[in-house]
Amino acid sequence: MHNTTALLIELGALILGLGLIGRFAGRIGLSPIPLYLLAGLAFGHGGLLPLTASEDFVAVGAEIGVILLLLLLGLEYSASELVTSLKTQYPSGAVDFVLNATPGAAAALLLGWGPVAAVALAGITWISSSGVIAKVLTDLGRLGNRETPVILGVLVIEDLSMAVYLPLLTALLAGVGLAGGSITLVIALGTVGLVLYVALRHGRLISRAVSSDNPEMLLLVVLGLTVLVAGIAQRLQVSAAVGAFLVGIALSGEVAEGARKLLTPLRDLFAAVFFVFFGLSTDPAAIPPVLLPALLLAVATALTKIFTGWYAARRAGIGPRGRLRAGGALVARGEFSIVIAGLAVGTEPRIGPIATAYVLILVILGPVTARWTEPAVRRLRGVLRRSPGPRADPPPGHEEIAEASEAPAAH
Repeated sequence: MHNTTALLIELGALILGLGLIGRFAGRIGLSPIPLYLLAGLAFGHGGLLPLTASEDFVAVGAEIGVILLLLLLGLEYSASELVTSLKTQYPSGAVDFVLNATPGAAAALLLGWGPVAAVALAGITWISSSGVIAKVLTDLGRLGNRETPVILGVLVIEDLSMAVYLPLLTALLAGVGLAGGSITLVIALGTVGLVLYVALRHGRLISRAVSSDNPEMLLLVVLGLTVLVAGIAQRLQVSAAVGAFLVGIALSGEVAEGARKLLTPLRDLFAAVFFVFFGLSTDPAAIPPVLLPALLLAVATALTKIFTGWYAARRAGIGPRGRLRAGGALVARGEFSIVIAGLAVGTEPRIGPIATAYVLILVILGPVTARWTEPAVRRLRGVLRRSPGPRADPPPGHEEIAEASEAPAAH
């Protein structure tokens, strides 16, 4: 009884505090995500007032938060749109990998950590946080923007790449032979392929089976199906987030619209818990010694992510402002980077602190770059145009083309 009482008190205080933080962030026009993370740091291990009774509950809630973030993201798009995005965005995915994995691998080798640690740190700097980015796009009201499918295309390629990367990294860390690693990889790829096939070929049947006029039944069936598929996916070495995203892709029409309305409040609650949990699991005392190298790595890979988004949006015919918004939105790192660090810390313990500091910097910086990259560049261009000196006039029709390319996408 005492444990239950302490749990209720801590949980109630935590949720109330998140609500107040969210209201404050809204008043100052800031995404609440950085404030949620700082709150987690304050009340986590080594913080001002550690939360102990609710720690296990918050950990489970954080997992559910990531699942719901990716489910709601998947509900925005159909299976055919996903396949089209993958077909058109794979060059951007390749550029993303080269630009953002290389700094991490180079940093590990320069620090003398060896090739396995280099593979791990490359993954940490490569993968953006789908959970954070999904929340930021929702907070900024950009789900209907023309650049959003481009952002999602890059994220989906990254998330699906985890089905290849994580089994290989696990095999390297465990010293497993080529045969064992290949079996794990085949199982992971087969799982993703099967779910994609079912979503493409039988998505309407799934929607029809899930459909219900009773909101309570619809909520229970969709939520239960999503958590089940996410759990099975994770069991088969595929990310639970990828499984949840593919469930969202498989649902369409009125079912998707109804599920979106019912699950949005739950998503917002558990997403906030996820960001707080990330802060709770970070020891503030471990950050200062590695802050400088983590900061240098964060700045370098923030710039490479901005260029990645700019390149991907440019390939899709998006205008200059949309390209900058796409780049700024991709900066945040989060859940996958922490998973990779957790796997690698047994082989190279020094990865843990630098990965934590790196992710914390970029998960706080990410919402800021998503909001301010495009306005900051626009203002800088305005200052440069007002400065004396010759400049070329834009070609006729340039402004009209740019404005047309910024129009929201139709859904």
